[in-house]
Amino acid sequence: MAESVIIPGVPPAPDKVNLLDLDRSALEAFFVALGEKPFRATQVMKWIYHERVIDFATMTNLSKALRERLSACAEIRPPEVILDQHSRDGSRKWLIRMDSGNSIETVFIPEPDRGTLCISSQIGCPLDCSFCATARQGFNRNLTVAEIVGQVWQAARLLGDARNGHRVITNIVLMGMGEPLLNFANVVKATDLLQDDLGFGISKRRVTLSTAGVVPALYRLREVSEVSLAVSLHAPDDALRNELVPLNRTYPIRELLAACRHYIADKPHRRITWEYVLLDGVNDSEEQARDLAALIGNIPSKVNLIPFNPFPDARYRRSGPATIARFHAVLMAHGLTVVTRKTRGDDIAAACGQLAGQVRARGRRAARLAGIAG
Repeated sequence: MAESVIIPGVPPAPDKVNLLDLDRSALEAFFVALGEKPFRATQVMKWIYHERVIDFATMTNLSKALRERLSACAEIRPPEVILDQHSRDGSRKWLIRMDSGNSIETVFIPEPDRGTLCISSQIGCPLDCSFCATARQGFNRNLTVAEIVGQVWQAARLLGDARNGHRVITNIVLMGMGEPLLNFANVVKATDLLQDDLGFGISKRRVTLSTAGVVPALYRLREVSEVSLAVSLHAPDDALRNELVPLNRTYPIRELLAACRHYIADKPHRRITWEYVLLDGVNDSEEQARDLAALIGNIPSKVNLIPFNPFPDARYRRSGPATIARFHAVLMAHGLTVVTRKTRGDDIAAACGQLAGQVRARGRRAARLAGIAG
């Protein structure tokens, strides 16, 4: 029978404790509860995250008695990859099973100077952004810490640890399925593990959290984390943003900008990345570009222009190349740093806004209100 181990801050599990759910401090508490020294956490984290070992029997610097004890009360169980798709541009997308009937999608985008892994934080999404395929799936639940870091663990295993002497995964973005700030506690613990030297060792500047603008959580995030921040803006005024990003009705642009200024205040060299999906005839005029520049011009910023990526039954179309170029030029003329994102992985539906997964949706409105209240 598995031993019952009580760990501060970790809900008791009826079966085995999944060690992927535990950050360094929680894992130290786990070993203390077993009557072991806290340094056992260091040993086990190196096995899990540096060596990709999940079998306790292989952890040879632990005593045989401890290995047997761990096998009885704990496990290291990443979520299961059930589909591995390769794009012609080198991107990869994995469909990852979370439980019966629910799967999420994780995408790797290789570039000459970096390798970016886009991970999910929820099964589906409760926010109903009108231009996003994930919103069509509805919402089921938040991902656990193990399910968030498990995506990175699986990707690192499948990609290999190094390419030409360099780390394959250099950047991690929480831009996949879900609104990260509606899964606040688990996302913060997961990002801590991503940055921990005993975890994945990713620099805090290379871990980016993308949010539609859950304003109270943004203020909380500054107190506990230093991840980089990306904001899904998509409109320069409340009327249009209410339509594209319904969360704006709760937290309008003025409140969102104040929270963003606060997030980077007194942090030299930090800036907000504004994500702006360009929709033909909706938010892509030169006047709207000027309005956007005026709106964010006094905030240290980078604008990431994203050509809309279509999905079945989408009500929008991608802006034309000339329109995108004009929008880009107007922002540049106002002194903003601007990048037009190159569409990657669209042949396997892995591009921005196309992730759908397999979601057994629950009541959207109830889930949304409960999440925002939390």
